[in-house]
Amino acid sequence: MLANLEIILPVFLLVGAGYFAVKRTIFSADQADAVMKFAQTFAIPALLFTAVARLDLAAVFQPQLLISFYAGNTFAFIVGALIARHFFKRPAGAAVAVGFSGMFANSVLLGIPIIERAYGTEALQPVYALIAVHAPYCYIVGITTMEIVRSDGQSMLMTAKRVLKEIFSNSLTIGLMLGFAVNLSGITLPQFVWSPIQMMVSAALPAALFSLGGILVRYRLADRIGETCVVLVLKLLVHPGIAYLLATQVFDLSIEFTRAAVMTAAMAPGINVYIFASMYDRAKGTAANAVLLGTAVSILSISFWLFVLGT
Repeated sequence: MLANLEIILPVFLLVGAGYFAVKRTIFSADQADAVMKFAQTFAIPALLFTAVARLDLAAVFQPQLLISFYAGNTFAFIVGALIARHFFKRPAGAAVAVGFSGMFANSVLLGIPIIERAYGTEALQPVYALIAVHAPYCYIVGITTMEIVRSDGQSMLMTAKRVLKEIFSNSLTIGLMLGFAVNLSGITLPQFVWSPIQMMVSAALPAALFSLGGILVRYRLADRIGETCVVLVLKLLVHPGIAYLLATQVFDLSIEFTRAAVMTAAMAPGINVYIFASMYDRAKGTAANAVLLGTAVSILSISFWLFVLGT
């Protein structure tokens, strides 16, 4: 377990450095936003573009891998929404936002650096396959369900347009799509193009992790702690647990694919859950709690899953 903490702690120390810098006003919240905007608009899309452009698509896009991850992902969404609706007596729209908090993993900002530190760069190949589907799938499920259940919902045509707009206007999705375009077309980019892209990639994760810490300063623990605990159990334990059982007991995936499915599932809720809640003004307190508490508690849960899977 101590060895696993040595893998995880450097990542969270970088997040903590950003949190401390903004908390102590060494770095302003606006500066943290600017760094995150740089990371999410340019550096991380460059990282995803590079990864997907060089992926062996046939080798990593295996249905068993996707099912192992997304079965638990969908289960967490449905169960989280149902518990919020029937146990915590939330309105339907708020229940959907709670469910979304239990399904959206911080697969890029936390998943990539932790999995790379634990298992090496090659272990990221199947992780990129999961990431390529992650945001589009979660937004399709979340937005479509929200538009159906909320009382001021739009028509199905407007819902479809909104889903597509949210997905395809996202810079991370654009980076992934460009990577697929290069990969499938067989285009060979010259080295003078790759070199600046690689320079951008090298800044992606440090900038994103530091600014993530700075952004977390603005979140405050709200009420609904019980509801938040349900979300975190679903996200940090149930989702990776289902991924582990399917990968090992149903599909007999290789250890590399099993680690990708389980460890990606084990990541804390990402900032996108708060963005989604804010988009509809539903369950923002629970979403903020999930991001803040989930990021802190995931130090222990990720250590547990690293122990289960072996490093």
